[in-house]
Amino acid sequence: MIRCEGLTKFYGNHRAINDVSFHVKEGEIVGFLGPNAAGKTTTMRILTSFLPASGGSASVAGHDVSEDSVESRRAIGYLPETSALYPDMRVTEYLKFCASLRGLTGSPRAERMDYVLETCGLTERSRSIIGTLSRGYRQRVGLAQALLHNPPVLILDEPTVGLDPNQIIEVRELIKGLAGDHTIMLSTHILPEAQMTCERVIIINHGEIIAEDTPQALTAKLGGADTVALTVKSGDDALPRLLRDVKDVLAVRSGEAGPGSYFVDMKEGSDVRPEIAQFVVNKGWGLLELKPVAVSLEDAFRQLTTEEEGVE
Repeated sequence: MIRCEGLTKFYGNHRAINDVSFHVKEGEIVGFLGPNAAGKTTTMRILTSFLPASGGSASVAGHDVSEDSVESRRAIGYLPETSALYPDMRVTEYLKFCASLRGLTGSPRAERMDYVLETCGLTERSRSIIGTLSRGYRQRVGLAQALLHNPPVLILDEPTVGLDPNQIIEVRELIKGLAGDHTIMLSTHILPEAQMTCERVIIINHGEIIAEDTPQALTAKLGGADTVALTVKSGDDALPRLLRDVKDVLAVRSGEAGPGSYFVDMKEGSDVRPEIAQFVVNKGWGLLELKPVAVSLEDAFRQLTTEEEGVE
């Protein structure tokens, strides 16, 4: 549904993105992650035909964003980081205006307006002046205009930025509810948000794609898959030395939970938890806990990226 092949963009002599290639399948929710100035917004602006690419190609719903930009834009509902709302207009007035820009009139316009007002939780605020709404409700209005023409693709740039925790949960559930009916690509700095919302994440840094996978697979690859956390009731100072006698145990380190807590590093690809458990029981140390060490998407992100100054 979204395809980028070798996408490159220069601002003068500065290369904002370099040879960016990825695909987003129909019905997916994909997170586009990266530090400031990594190239996220540049890529999204090219996809939405706000900017021309310096090289490579991109298409949305089968339409080239450069050669067939009118049709590609018709296939997109776009929510920029700062929504272009008119604060003096009422919600319904603004949506009617946006519908007219999309060529919607008569009963199709009325049907779509009723749908987006209900879907975005705006029915009771439909007569409110936009400037009087909270940040969360204004974000809902922005999402409503993106949905008005029932586009197959939604591109959302930082859809939860500036929202309070309750508003973030509401917008997250709203976006998840749209999956399947729409292909969704969203950028975000809130990494737990991406982990809870997205089926797959694409990480960009220094203008290049550096990782692409499901959040679960990505975190498993980048740490914790071959380390377990061990907690015993009555271990002694000899435990780290003795535990290294277990086959495929490489190292034993002090844990974070105080006395009796350890991290056990195992040979890559091995799982010797049964042997560790049996060894601890045989020694009479009292096994309290033995579990894989999981890393978060935020941990993986930090391993893969570094901050740099530049143009996003």
